[in-house]
Order: sequence, then structure tokens, then C-alpha cells
Amino acid sequence: MISDVFFDLDHTLWDFEKNSALAMKKVFDLHGITVCCDTFLEHYVPINFEYWERFRKDEITQQQLRYERLKDTFDKISHDISDDTIGMISEDYIKYLPTFNHLFDGAKELLDYLSPKYRLHIITNGFHQVQNTKLTNAGIFTYFRTITNSETVGRKKPHPVIFEYALKAANASKETSLMIGDCIDADVRGALDYGMKAILFCNGGAGYPGIQQINHLSELKSVL
Repeated sequence: MISDVFFDLDHTLWDFEKNSALAMKKVFDLHGITVCCDTFLEHYVPINFEYWERFRKDEITQQQLRYERLKDTFDKISHDISDDTIGMISEDYIKYLPTFNHLFDGAKELLDYLSPKYRLHIITNGFHQVQNTKLTNAGIFTYFRTITNSETVGRKKPHPVIFEYALKAANASKETSLMIGDCIDADVRGALDYGMKAILFCNGGAGYPGIQQINHLSELKSVL
């Protein structure tokens, strides 16, 4: 029996890539960046992923993440740009990112379906203010009893401390809790290693043998 369902936010409910692209294009327009934003994003997306992996492993700081992912991308496309301008782009990107509110297809309908049956929660490696603003602007903040973020806890998924913190805040037990997320290591293996159940949201990507997974959020209705 499941009583509490924990969701990751970015790439699971909140469509990070779509919202990120819209925010970056807005910031490029604001600062008169002449590079084609689509070309920039082709290189930025994998670079950003690598930097988040390093941040998750505590290899870099938040400040390094926000600055160096941009610097590396501009270097990759051989675009000369000052450090001051990169700093302003970094700040404005964070400012405007939560103002775009696209959710994955079926997210709102799924939350409507689950909320009368289960207690819903968020566990995210994102930053407190940004993540809360995303949830509020997307109109889904009120679905969740608790919101646990790595910035507050001081540990990132898949560290067991963040799962322990989230379950304690939710007054939930690991035996009756389920984690749903897009990252096989941070969300799924992290939760499984802690003793929770977990489901991987593949969103059409590659699956993993032996791991329960879905490709569309609506598939959870047949599981829960």
C-alpha cells in the first residue's frame, strides 16, 4: 500500500528544456546577444547536464554551475563575450526561468487524479526560491504537502539524508512511499537504496532493465 508519493520537479513534472529555451531566448533579446539562440542551446543543453551532474556530486559550487555552463557554451561556439555580460545573462536567466510554466503533458491531470488518494510531495535538487516560484507560477504548488530541496537539507539526491529529511517532514514511512523521477541515479536508485519504491519517468528515452518505468505521466494512473 502506498500512502505518500514523492515527485522530482524538473524534467518530471515541469518541462525544464522547453521553459529553459524560452527563458534563454528572452535573456538573449534583453542583452542583444547576436548568436542564434537555437545554435547556442544545441551546445548548452548537454553542457548544462554535465555541470548539474558535477554539482550533484559536490564537485562544483552553485556559483560555478551558473557561470561556467554559460562560459563553456560561448567558448564552444567561439563567441567572444565579456565575463560581466555572462554574469548578467546568468542572473537574468535565473530570474526569468520560473516565469515560463510549461508542464509535461498530463501532469496537471495526474495530480488531480492522485491528490484525493495520496499525500503528494516534492524532492528536488534545485534551489529553494526558484523551485517554489516554478511550482507557484505553474499552478501546482497547492497539490504538495511538503517540498524538500537540497539547498535546505544540505545534501543532494541520491544521498540518503535528503530522502530521510523528506520522509520525516512528510511524516511518512519508506515502506509506504513512492519516488517518481527522471534521473536513474538521483531519483530512482537513490530512493531504492534508501528503501523506498521508485518509478523512472523515461519520457521516451532509454529504459533500464529491472527498473519500473513509464514513458508518459498518464501511465501512473494504471499503477496507482
